[in-house]
Order: sequence, then C-alpha cells, then structure tokens
Amino acid sequence: MMRRETVGRPMEILLVEDSLTSARLTMGALRNGGLEHRLTWLTDGAEAADFLHRRGKFTRAPQPDLVLLDVMLPGKNGRELLADMRAADSLRDIPVVIMTGTVEPAEADAFQSLQVQGFLTKPVDLANFLQLVERLKDYWKADMILPLGQ
Repeated sequence: MMRRETVGRPMEILLVEDSLTSARLTMGALRNGGLEHRLTWLTDGAEAADFLHRRGKFTRAPQPDLVLLDVMLPGKNGRELLADMRAADSLRDIPVVIMTGTVEPAEADAFQSLQVQGFLTKPVDLANFLQLVERLKDYWKADMILPLGQ
C-alpha cells in the first residue's frame, strides 16, 4: 500500500503579489513547509483575473486550489480581484488568503464579507502558514498532497 504523502497531485497555488521581497519570502515558506505544490506568481491584479478566467495567454492555466492575494496591486487591487472571483461560479469556492502588512478592522470586515479564508501578515511566517493550511484542508480535494499533521 502506498503511503499517504506519496499519493495525489501537488497543490496548485496562485500567488498574486507585486513585491519581489514578499514573494520570495512566501515562496521560501512554502518550500520549507513540506507542502508539495506548483506555484504561479503574478504581480498584477488584472493579469491574475485573466489567469483565473483562463483568458488570453492563460487559456491553459491550471485552476488554483489556493490563492494567496496581496491587497495593494497594480491593474486591479486585491479587493476587486476577490469580488470578481466570488461573482464567478467557477471561481467562487477557491479558498483565498489575504496577505497584508497590517489588517485594519474595517478592511478585515470588508474582506470577510467576500468570504476570505484567512489573513497572513507579511512577511509570511512558516508556522502561521502551515496552521492556515491545516485549517483549510476541508476545502480541498482528496487527490491533493497536503502536509502531514504534527
């Protein structure tokens, strides 16, 4: 019988972040977290919308299992992109985690109304990220490779 951690497919993660430093730190946390994944990194909210809707050069893009979304983005900001996702039947149920330097209570309420699954404070902390992944497991398909519980 195959061991659980060798079965399935890598998690598809879309990182939408315009800061190279924040993106590098997030990718490092993912790499160090034992989470088998494929990551697409985009720096522009409008480009991320095209990716999610598989428009233009993204017609063959994979559908992400998780979106890590910065708030302040060129093209289309994080709130606009999230509202766009929640309005689309094919994207509505994808878990979204907001990555931000700070979360003001009013901003957190606005994002909660758009059904975000969590907030990560930048720079992304590995332990917090893995706890969040653990909480999100209910959203994901059985064929994905997730880190083993501690």
